[in-house]
Amino acid sequence: MLYKRNPQLNTHGELIHLLTTEGLPRAILTHILDTAAGFVSVSDREVKKVPLLRGKSVFNLFFENSTRTRTTFDIAATRLSADVITLDIARSSTAKGETLLDTVANLSAMAADIFVVRHSESGAPYLIARHVAPHVHVINAGDGRHAHPTQALLDMFTIRHYKRDFANLTVAIVGDVLHSRVARSNIHALTTLGAAEVRVVGPRTLVPSDMAAMGVRVCHTLQEGITGADVVITLRLQNERMSGALLPSAAEFFKHYGLTPEKLTWAKPDAIVMHPGPINRGVEIDSAVADGVQSVILPQVTFGIAVRMAVMSIVAGNNA
Repeated sequence: MLYKRNPQLNTHGELIHLLTTEGLPRAILTHILDTAAGFVSVSDREVKKVPLLRGKSVFNLFFENSTRTRTTFDIAATRLSADVITLDIARSSTAKGETLLDTVANLSAMAADIFVVRHSESGAPYLIARHVAPHVHVINAGDGRHAHPTQALLDMFTIRHYKRDFANLTVAIVGDVLHSRVARSNIHALTTLGAAEVRVVGPRTLVPSDMAAMGVRVCHTLQEGITGADVVITLRLQNERMSGALLPSAAEFFKHYGLTPEKLTWAKPDAIVMHPGPINRGVEIDSAVADGVQSVILPQVTFGIAVRMAVMSIVAGNNA
């Protein structure tokens, strides 16, 4: 059998694209987190810039709506001193019928160095990565239901910041796992980094049948799922990706799976609460929890800038 090289790595095992957390070695995940730690303090400086990507061009290609991810990528690239170009997809040639690869080829001719890609179709960033020149790097900012690696990495950074080590942690991922690229990316990262137990929690209609095969514990009641947990990650109920009657109503979901102060007492007293955003208050999480002392939702956003700075600086420093 021929050995198939990870398309994210060069022949030296160095990161040249970030497409998924699946299959990434623990050493690379740790290197990204360690590099990000050095960038956190940049936000506190009077001049919030470092020159690592000076002269480089970062093209943000968001074929799917985003506020938080796109903004933090913009800020991260700017703080690395890159030239940042955000394509207006609604007015681009893609909207006029140009293919994805033709769009990328034309932008590459404008001396692009990094493409940050969000797309509704799973696999789109992989397609782009296979067709760009060796010096061009692709970062997946979310593709369909497949992966959202930088969100997972900022979640790992947040967990490590507050809990220091993954070895003894129980992490519960609660909600719409079926449609969540964040859940899948987090599961791959957590298992690679050595979390003691990863649980997915949700109604049977919103938990894929292959979860147990990914090495996680499947729970269909919130009490079972978060009892004794060190970390509770609540997921957004993704109405835009749902098809058919998977839930009776949002109110019914909140009744059984919404995280309230009372239900949070099932977790460990020092458990942290996370959410990838945007939050649907009163659906997956109560405002008293989202704004409470155990919530680290806003620090997640802050750490996301440092993590995305780390990813861009690392891939830009490696050649295919």
